[in-house]
This record gives sequence, structure tokens and C-alpha cells, in this order.
Amino acid sequence: MSLTKKRKVAEAKVDNNKVYSLKDASTLVKEINCTKFDSSVDVHVRLGVDPKKADQAIRGTVTLPHGTGKTKRVLVLCTPDKEADAKAAGADHVGLDEFITKIEGGWTDIDVIIATPAVMPKIGKLGKVLGPRNLMPNPKTGTVTNDVAAAVNEVKGGKIAFKVDKAGIVHASIGRVSFAPEKIAENTQEFLNALVKAKPSTAKGTYLKSVYMASTMSPAINVDTKSFMN
Repeated sequence: MSLTKKRKVAEAKVDNNKVYSLKDASTLVKEINCTKFDSSVDVHVRLGVDPKKADQAIRGTVTLPHGTGKTKRVLVLCTPDKEADAKAAGADHVGLDEFITKIEGGWTDIDVIIATPAVMPKIGKLGKVLGPRNLMPNPKTGTVTNDVAAAVNEVKGGKIAFKVDKAGIVHASIGRVSFAPEKIAENTQEFLNALVKAKPSTAKGTYLKSVYMASTMSPAINVDTKSFMN
């Protein structure tokens, strides 16, 4: 069956006029997967915030109980005295000047960059390359720290960072279609709990406006927001 035919079959299984419970959505997202590979399961949340206001520019981190299903490639930028700790914790790349040069040349073949505070002045000039890719180390997401080993362990153990975009939407990959429905649901719930905790006191009206779940190249499922506001 071609991908187009599979997509049509998948779309027939999703009722666009229906709002699904988290449990039902977590089962359905597996049934409608169109790809032969282990697709990512993504959650897209529209928030009732104004991202232009500094106090409503939601960002943070959450450790998913079942991980993301993807091994993240981690680069640690640090001084030589921290290199052994980073390597022992499982960092994929460790160093400083040679990686700064590589990144300046356009290399971004990594998922997360962790840096020590001492080297941040050197990394600042990489903002043009790293900023648009959401790779810039930031103290708020725990990626600027002296405890590089703990930071590497957290990332490898399922810690993800999230950030609201200009349209007021937060996107996150919370697992793979090979996960059991219970694991998809529990990871999604943990992510949404973190979003609710991050709600700014200045946000007015409905906070979780909509939640959609989708796997790669499959139709999106509208998830009932009321089930998360508990």
C-alpha cells in the first residue's frame, strides 16, 4: 500500500469533529501511523498567552517518565578540567575551541549543547547559528551548569526543553509510535503538567486552548484539554 493510500485510510479513522480523551488518542495515534519507521509522536499545544510579553514567553524543561525513545546527541563545551566528567556521563562530543570553529562553519549535527558558565562568553558569538535551531545553552533549561555530568544524564534520561513560539504554540516530541499507549499517555500528561505549572499569573482566559497529537506524516488528533486541568 502506498503512503498516500495509507494516509487516506488513517484519515478515515480520525473523526475531525470529535475530541478524544488522552487514553483514546494515545491508542489511536499508533493505529493511524503511516510510516514504516518508528515515527516520533508529537504534541502541539496552543496556549492562551501573549509570547511578545516577557513574562508570558513560556519555556522550561520536563523529564518524561519513559524517555523520548530517541538517543539524543549531546555536545559539552567546557574547560579541560570538566572533560573527563562529561565523557564519563556519556556525552557524544566534548571540547571547546575546535567545536566553536566547527559550529561557526555551520556544523550542528547534535541535539543538545551543554556548557559551563566559564565558557559562555566564547559561545555568545554562536547565537546566529544556534539560536534559530534552539541549541543555545541556557541556565533556564539547565544546559549552562558546572555539573556537566548531571546535565548529560538528565538529557540522556529523557529530559526535554520546551518553548512557546511566536504563534503561542508549544511543540514537543513525547515518544515514538512503538511505545505502549500507556507510555504515550503518561509522557503526554507529564509534559502538560509542566506546561500548567509554567502558567504565568498574568495569563487571562483559557490557558490550554487546544492540544493535538500526531505522529510523523499522520493526521492530527484533537485531544480533550479538560482531562489535563486537574
